[in-house]
Amino acid sequence: MRALWHGTVIAESDDTVVEGNHYFPADAIKSEHFELSSTTTDCPWKGTVSYCTLVVEGARREDAAWCYPGINNARQERRGPCRLLAGRSGPLEPS
Repeated sequence: MRALWHGTVIAESDDTVVEGNHYFPADAIKSEHFELSSTTTDCPWKGTVSYCTLVVEGARREDAAWCYPGINNARQERRGPCRLLAGRSGPLEPS
């Protein structure tokens, strides 16, 4: 799966599916396009959710991705997953 925003690859991996959803492993994210936001929420199953703002060539999309830096669930712990919010960040294009 390849995620594009404004024609730029922001994440890419062949291993993105967790429980039917596309989560990118931490090493698949192009970190130069993400800034940690001050937004957080709490998930009783996965722990604290941190959000990132997507930045490509001056265009910004606030809280366009979320990740679980201290995940509580052992099944997902190995991934350090990051989920892109397609509805907020624009299209995710499969490759």
